[in-house]
Amino acid sequence: MAEYKGIHGTKIQNYTSDPANPLTGQVWFNDTSASLKFEYQSTFNGWSTGGNLNVVRSFSAGAGTQTAALAIGTGPSPSAVTEAYNGTNWTAVNALNTGRYALAAGGTQTAALAFGGQTPTKVANTETWNGTNWTEVNDLNTARSLLAGAGNGTTTAGLAFGGTTGSVTAVTESWNGTNWTEVNDLNTARPRLAGVGTQTSALAFGGSPPNTAITELWNGTNWTEVADLGTARYGMGGAGVSNTSALAFGGNNGTVAVGVTESWNGTAWTETGNLNVSRFYIGGAGTSTVALGFGSQPASTATEEFKIATVGGSWSTGGSMNTARKYLAGAGTQTAALAFGGQPTGGATEKYNGTNWTEVNDLNTARNNLAGAGASNTAALAFGGNGPKAVTENWNGTNWTEVNDLNQARFRIAGCGTNTAALAFAGEGPPKYALTELWNGTNWTEVNDLNQAKDSVAGFGISTAAIAVGGDPGTANTELWNGTNWTEVNNLGSVRYKMGAGGTQTSGIVFGGGPSPVYVLNNTETWNGTNWTAVGGLSVARYSLGGAGASNTAALAFGGYIQSPPADATASTEEWNDGPQSRTIGTS
Repeated sequence: MAEYKGIHGTKIQNYTSDPANPLTGQVWFNDTSASLKFEYQSTFNGWSTGGNLNVVRSFSAGAGTQTAALAIGTGPSPSAVTEAYNGTNWTAVNALNTGRYALAAGGTQTAALAFGGQTPTKVANTETWNGTNWTEVNDLNTARSLLAGAGNGTTTAGLAFGGTTGSVTAVTESWNGTNWTEVNDLNTARPRLAGVGTQTSALAFGGSPPNTAITELWNGTNWTEVADLGTARYGMGGAGVSNTSALAFGGNNGTVAVGVTESWNGTAWTETGNLNVSRFYIGGAGTSTVALGFGSQPASTATEEFKIATVGGSWSTGGSMNTARKYLAGAGTQTAALAFGGQPTGGATEKYNGTNWTEVNDLNTARNNLAGAGASNTAALAFGGNGPKAVTENWNGTNWTEVNDLNQARFRIAGCGTNTAALAFAGEGPPKYALTELWNGTNWTEVNDLNQAKDSVAGFGISTAAIAVGGDPGTANTELWNGTNWTEVNNLGSVRYKMGAGGTQTSGIVFGGGPSPVYVLNNTETWNGTNWTAVGGLSVARYSLGGAGASNTAALAFGGYIQSPPADATASTEEWNDGPQSRTIGTS
């Protein structure tokens, strides 16, 4: 058996502290903590942004793979439009003969089958695709919409099940390349379900009404109820090639759109990386490990790509705050953060050490929708807040002390920097402000304005080199501060506000937030000084949260407002890590 030295060329080394720049795969012993550690490359299972559709879509059907897919039909105004995806871009191709939505499909990008749907009357129409044109063939026996289908990889063997004829139906039909034949029904009649697999090995999951988590497995003859989804929902997307391997994503939980993604292993569902944008009536294609989701309700051009074990950053659960809250502010780093203010707590302050939150002395003035600045949990600045307020307080690691006020009272304000050199910008009085003020450790001075007046902006950086991004009115706008002026630079990948943020002008990160009226997102994007890149999303979608972090490789998300029942403030904390990470194997 190979030894460590034979693989790496050296023996395992002893260190009094972890090495500064360990190599991926390196193992060492930390004498101080008496622990054996190794360096590994972080990976995540999750969604990233793909190329936008050319046409806004909802209730579309999908076929094919992540890099060779079809988006077929759309609604709620019936349309025959079809687009093909090559892994990067969508291209319009020849349309269906019958425009419709809420249909089902199967097959590949060059050999597909589309059936059922709504025109707006419910139809039985079936069409086959040869890579160039759609051809009408024999109809379903039962006209219906909001059905599901299976037929991975072929136009000569398909399955149609569930849906609505005007009444919910459990009818299942099998396609042999020429005709549809009725076979054994689903155990539970339902529309708005998802389906994957083949004519002889299929899976049906979710649906409504009522909103359900029911999963049924098809063996070529009968449907059998198996383990439920973790989250009951309807209008979700599905991907998978058999009844032993599937992916369920998005949907509506009966109250709101969700981004929940679950993976099926033939026995049970396991939650994995969520969609970046919560949505329902989403189209799907691909497999359980390499999938595609596109469109939504309301109609959208958004496309996301799912992969497992993708090299890159990911969020992991940190220690929960002692007090759940929203509309709070934060300062510091991932391992030395400060959370203060918010609702319903007002003045509560907590300090994070990389593992746990500890309650410390409160702000003198209770408030929410304030901003913060600070590079650690021992020196920070809190300013602005609801009222609106101009109050500024300085944190010395033990107590808050009131210092000189902002020149302009405002709330939903953004800030960055340190407690001796900070920047305050944007906000609302009303009206919405473009105002920027510079703090020198004693006083605030008005300097040049943002290019756009807005509130609920995310900010990061220092007082002479900062980034302001997003905001209300809904914008993806990004502005760069050089110490004198703001300059518009490349936009965020998605319009949103009320985000958390951390980092520097050349290495930043934003997370959560959302566009009106659907606020709650788990989207995460990193900034490299020039462009934004969508990366793995938060595990808990939220807005009006706190954020901290020194770069786009290590950040902290805490608190905020969540919509998943019950809709309220959360104490949840998540830690973002990107790049190589060290892990303890064991201790002596």
